[in-house]
Amino acid sequence: MNPIKRSRVAAYLRVSTEDQASHGISLEAQRAKVEQYCQLYELTLVAVCEDAGVSAKTTDRPGLRRALGLLESREADGLLVAKLDRLTRSVGDLGALLSRYFEAGTWSLMSVAENVDTTTAAGRLVLNVLVSVAQWEREAIGERTRDALSHLRAQGVRNGRAGLGWHYSEARDESGRREIVSDAGEAATVRLILRLKGKGLSYSGIARELDKRGEKTKRGGSWDHSTVRKILKRSDKLIARD
Repeated sequence: MNPIKRSRVAAYLRVSTEDQASHGISLEAQRAKVEQYCQLYELTLVAVCEDAGVSAKTTDRPGLRRALGLLESREADGLLVAKLDRLTRSVGDLGALLSRYFEAGTWSLMSVAENVDTTTAAGRLVLNVLVSVAQWEREAIGERTRDALSHLRAQGVRNGRAGLGWHYSEARDESGRREIVSDAGEAATVRLILRLKGKGLSYSGIARELDKRGEKTKRGGSWDHSTVRKILKRSDKLIARD
């Protein structure tokens, strides 16, 4: 890669909730990479903008807004990321960012991991190819996952966590899957919810009564109307199926 002429850059760092425990994706690791990159190419790091515990599903993020604002206010000449997926995982979002900020050459977009610099046409082409491949991979994985779950449901296999009133035992069925069995304590809570519903209480009213009585949710927390509603809907389905 040819040396980039000296300019001012704003670094953007992001971790999602899932990323926070991953080695090499932490904010500290990203910061070290962008600082080393700036030293190597003699770039002036004017600001480091962060989004902690934020997904890339949207570009409307506080840290990213601040970083892009530095470009618009002419306080920075380019945006630097440790890895492209820290900025976006969407081809559509990337296209919008490139069109608004980087295609005209007013500002540059640089990525440490992919060694990309959008001040050149070749850099923009490589950038689009990388994001397109990444999106294809995610969509392919999603399709395989949906197909697998549909196949299991067709076989009558339960997916996900056991609902309130049930738990997975250590026993295995013929296919090697853990069996789901009734939980006496939680089943009593479900019966209480049904009785409260029969008395005409609202979802919120049931939640308040459960908290008052010291009953706990599946995860041991307090109650809200949405949790009560889900349990009642699940119970209605079971009754209808029986």
